Amino acid sequence: MSESTLNILQYYGAGAALLAAFLVSLNLGERITGWAFVLFVTSSIALIAWGFLNDEGAGIGWQNVGLLIINVVGVYRHLIAPKNRKAHK
Repeated sequence: MSESTLNILQYYGAGAALLAAFLVSLNLGERITGWAFVLFVTSSIALIAWGFLNDEGAGIGWQNVGLLIINVVGVYRHLIAPKNRKAHK
């Protein structure tokens, strides 16, 4: 894998995660939070790829496998099944 592709994956993953975390912290509502989780999903995918294609990034890759699962749950709860979430309050 080329060094420039690895850099794109690494910095996209980091930047997307920061933006997603900022959006979640603003608590702008169910839909915006759901789309922030979609952004987290893309970040996790980029960092999984970076982690396993990089000689020294397997730890970040595995961490993001776990985060991907968490982020998919966030997408489901906030975008796919928001009515079910409100019923449990």
